[in-house]
Amino acid sequence: MNAIQEVFAKFYPSYQQKYKQSLQQLKAAYSIISCKTKALGARVYECAGCSFSKMVYNSCKNRHCPSCQGVNKEIWVDQKRADILDAPYFHLVFTVPEQLRPLIYQNQKLLYNLIYLCVQETLKELAEDKKYLGARIGFFSLLHTWGEDLHYHPHLHVVVLAGGLTKHNQWHHSSKKFFIPVKVLSKKFRGKFMHYLKQYHNSNQLKFFNEMKTYQKPEDFKSLCDKCYRLDWYIYAQETFSGPQAVIKYLGSYTHRIAVSNQRIVSVNEETVTILLKPEHKKAHKKSKTVTLKGEEFIRRFMMHVLPKGFVKIRYYGILANRNKKTKLALCRKLTGSIKYHPVFEGLTTVEVLSIILKKDLTLCPVCKKDKLCEAYFYPPGGVP
Repeated sequence: MNAIQEVFAKFYPSYQQKYKQSLQQLKAAYSIISCKTKALGARVYECAGCSFSKMVYNSCKNRHCPSCQGVNKEIWVDQKRADILDAPYFHLVFTVPEQLRPLIYQNQKLLYNLIYLCVQETLKELAEDKKYLGARIGFFSLLHTWGEDLHYHPHLHVVVLAGGLTKHNQWHHSSKKFFIPVKVLSKKFRGKFMHYLKQYHNSNQLKFFNEMKTYQKPEDFKSLCDKCYRLDWYIYAQETFSGPQAVIKYLGSYTHRIAVSNQRIVSVNEETVTILLKPEHKKAHKKSKTVTLKGEEFIRRFMMHVLPKGFVKIRYYGILANRNKKTKLALCRKLTGSIKYHPVFEGLTTVEVLSIILKKDLTLCPVCKKDKLCEAYFYPPGGVP
């Protein structure tokens, strides 16, 4: 049993008695508690040579489960290496003001999609402006909804290719600094988001609950919008990655991250959970900090980051969009002299992928070390004796 699984096993029953949950939250909780246990069934592997056998419990494969992200991440990164160009990339973070967070939480699918849409339009329009780059760029975006203490903090991470194709299909690269000033990005993004948000309100697409009900009134909603217009929307632009391998390292560390990993659970007792807080900036003091939460509060915060059903977390645009891989991206690879990478894990089973990652043949019998282990039979969920 891993750390987060232990927390859910201990505190989830009492949490259920206090808080309402969505169907997706219920599924995520069940998956985490049941992962790699008898509840999900098992597969039995046997060696034909020495009759050795072992039972392996099934994984839940839920994207919010900390135990199921490692292999998925490695396979995904291996596939996406084929799309990486030998060119600089920028890392951007788009945030929304805290005044809008309760409204976003109450309208998750609608307003998460709006964040993606506004970032896409902002980057596309400004990049194609000759004042900044004058080219069609490529980028991908992924949503994170948490801060280090697990509080609700929706923001979009964006990796942008530092260059693009002109109208004449020529490669145009940017300077070492990001080609669009952060203040320009912030103002454009804010304007677009608030424009669409007001449209949603006028067409009654927004839902309001609890303390947010007052914003159903046009005058109160206008007051909220006016306040948000006066704020500076924080956008963070990191210096370029140093080469394709740095981009790959970024992909692995961000794309399949969940709200909190097992490694950040410092201790669990009968009432509380203590988690490790990471410094907000790399240059911050290295001394570790922790926060201790009541067990039910830990689960409440964790559940806030369960995504809606069918929600696509990682999205690709411009040159990096799937429809452009065989044309625009291929042309960019040629113009930048980028080497084509061929995925290593393509066509392999999960066990074979794990064997490569761990540099150990997991299919080989650990006893006779001659024959391969083969699946003999399996137990369905709930059928393990």
